[in-house]
Amino acid sequence: MKQNYEIKSDKIKEAFLAYKKANPDKLKNRLKFSWSNWGFGLESFADSCARLNRAGISYIELHGNHYGPDLGYRPAEVLSIMDAYGIKVGGVCGMFSADNDLSSNRHIQRQAAIDYIKREAAFTAEVGGKYMLVCPAAVGRPGKYDDSEIDRSVDSLSRVADVFVTNGIRAAIEPIRSAETSIVHSIADAIAYIDRLGHPGVQHINGDVYHMLVEENHIGEALLAAGPHLTNLHMADTNRCALGDGSLDLDTIIMALYLLGYNNDDACFVTPEPLGPGGDPYPAQNAKTDPAILDRLVFDSVNYFRSREEIVLAL
Repeated sequence: MKQNYEIKSDKIKEAFLAYKKANPDKLKNRLKFSWSNWGFGLESFADSCARLNRAGISYIELHGNHYGPDLGYRPAEVLSIMDAYGIKVGGVCGMFSADNDLSSNRHIQRQAAIDYIKREAAFTAEVGGKYMLVCPAAVGRPGKYDDSEIDRSVDSLSRVADVFVTNGIRAAIEPIRSAETSIVHSIADAIAYIDRLGHPGVQHINGDVYHMLVEENHIGEALLAAGPHLTNLHMADTNRCALGDGSLDLDTIIMALYLLGYNNDDACFVTPEPLGPGGDPYPAQNAKTDPAILDRLVFDSVNYFRSREEIVLAL
């Protein structure tokens, strides 16, 4: 007798095979593979782009590092370096800590989050990004302030949501495991948050399979439930390391994405973010990591993903 997760995975496989048979033309485009670069830490941007180019990766999710008006990437410089390596921006990874927390009970932190979003949304548009990741509450603060965090978070984001429309980008709400943040832990939570906000600029979700491993009953089913809301999917294996290093059911994830038509949406990406196990991953942005380790993370992940994608499509 099969285990429960296997039964659910089999249903997705059956649906995928039926979809493939009925719509062969819709499977011609491959999933757009990107990479989230903030885990590269203090490495130069040019070195990071050179690595992605060597690995055959054409998209990047940029570190949202405009923590103040005088900080962060300069658009002209970024575009010049990316152009030299044949790379385009998928989106920007918004970084939300206790210092810029949409749900904070300290209003100066809520204002900091609003100001940060304004800067980062404008930058995302300027460099051609399709989405900006938004966390409803601080990452690295799992303990709640009180029972009104959702109320404050929705109110804060509603005050700045127009910038996503005016800049022509998607706000992607990210559900994060309860070990790292205090609210919005699942795809269902993210959809409820989006519905409560009710703004056309905030209609999308950034999934993350590592968080989904502990917050969802079945990753494939959760992706299908996200439906057209899903615009980016952070990837790491079950140990939050390179794809292929753990026991992730990657084939079912790939099938679910094709069922969503994810491969035919110019603003939808698969974006590894292998940060390693642990609680607060943010220190990685200020770390110096051996380039050989980063090379292995990138090359192993993209090679494993593409090999599994071809196997799935050949079923």
